[in-house]
Amino acid sequence: MKLEHVNLVIKDIEASLHFYQAALPHWKIRSKGANQWSGVDRHWMHFGDDYQYIALNDNGVGENRDLSGHQVGLAHFSFVTNSLDAVIARLKSAGFDVNTEGAKNAFRKNAYFLDPDGYEVEFVEYLSDLPEERNNDD
Repeated sequence: MKLEHVNLVIKDIEASLHFYQAALPHWKIRSKGANQWSGVDRHWMHFGDDYQYIALNDNGVGENRDLSGHQVGLAHFSFVTNSLDAVIARLKSAGFDVNTEGAKNAFRKNAYFLDPDGYEVEFVEYLSDLPEERNNDD
């Protein structure tokens, strides 16, 4: 079993797409459209590859949860990359800075970014193929 998609309610599809295209340049717009959701007009887009995607749904209202608090809600989601440095460079070039650097670990490095709607997105590069090392929190 694997995760197929994450469905995010956002304010502006183009702003979100700018972030996710910089982070995941091999992904593409799989499909898009417009409809109503609970009586509100919205545009939606599936952005991903042939196996997984992010569903973006606009016309969201309010602010995302306070990530420093303890409110119920999404804390973050993560992507594995072969080059964290390349992801950071692409996102910086697109106008996004690292929000939080990951903890020092001999077997992985990671960084957290905030997308335009305040979702925290982690990117992790593993420096070992051994699960017991990759999952080590020392």
